[in-house]
Amino acid sequence: MIEARGLSFTYPRGERTVLRDVSVALRHGAIVGLLGPNGCGKTTLLKLLSGMLTPQGGQVLLGGQPLPTLTRREIARRVAVVPQETHAMFDFTVLDIVLMGRYPHLGPFELEGPADLEIAHGALEATGTGQLAGRPFGSLSGGEKQRVVIAGALAQAADVMLLDEPTASLDLAYQLEVAALLRHLNATHRTTMAVCTHDLNMAAALCDEVVLLRDGAVLAHGATPETITVDNIRATYGVTADVHFHAEAGHLAVVPIARTS
Repeated sequence: MIEARGLSFTYPRGERTVLRDVSVALRHGAIVGLLGPNGCGKTTLLKLLSGMLTPQGGQVLLGGQPLPTLTRREIARRVAVVPQETHAMFDFTVLDIVLMGRYPHLGPFELEGPADLEIAHGALEATGTGQLAGRPFGSLSGGEKQRVVIAGALAQAADVMLLDEPTASLDLAYQLEVAALLRHLNATHRTTMAVCTHDLNMAAALCDEVVLLRDGAVLAHGATPETITVDNIRATYGVTADVHFHAEAGHLAVVPIARTS
C-alpha cells in the first residue's frame, strides 16, 4: 500500500499552499481516481506520492516505509509514473522506450539481457502494441504513444502505477481503449493505480474509489458510487449535475447541467 499522511506542500515563491493536510491511502490492487478542478493539487499529489517532490509537512509511506528512507532505484522498482505527455528527446524506437522501464532493475553500466527483452515484449503484447516495437516513437498517434508509455510502466514491474491524465488529448475511441487497457492490467497484474483525471465518467467507469480535492484539501474519499454524488460534485466543482446509474454502461453517468458559482 502507498499512503499519504498529512501532506502539505507549497512551491518555491508560491503565494498559497497547494496541498494542506492531505491524507490518502491507496489499498493494494485498487484503482483510485484523483478528481478536482484545475489547481486543486491533483498532479502535485501524484508527484509527492512518487517521490518527485518532497512535502514540507507530513510523509508518504510505501509498504509502511517512509519514502525518504528508500533510494530512487528502490522507489522506481515499486512505483511507475505515466505522465500526461511523453516527448522523446531522441528518435527512440518503441522497444527502446519500453526497455527504459527495466533500468531500475539493472546494475551500474549493466545492459538489458534476454530476460529484460522478454519482459519488454510481454508488456508490448499486453498493451496491444507488439506490432509497433520497431517503429520510431515519434511517429505514433497519441493513443499509440499512451499505450506504449503504459507498456513501459508495466515493464517496470512496479506494484503501484501513478497516471496523470492518461486520456487527455485523446479522441473518444482511444479514451475507451486506454480505460479498458487499465482495467485489464489491474485485473491481471493486481497493480495498484492512482489516476488523476478531469473526466468524471471515466472515473465512474474505471475506479474502485475516488478522492475529491478542492483548494488543496480532500473533500471526500470513498467507494466510487458513494462518492460521485450530486452534492459532492456541487461542493467540488461548483456545478449542478445529474448523476444516475447507466444500466447499459454498467456504471454511474454524470451529466453537468449548470454552474452554481
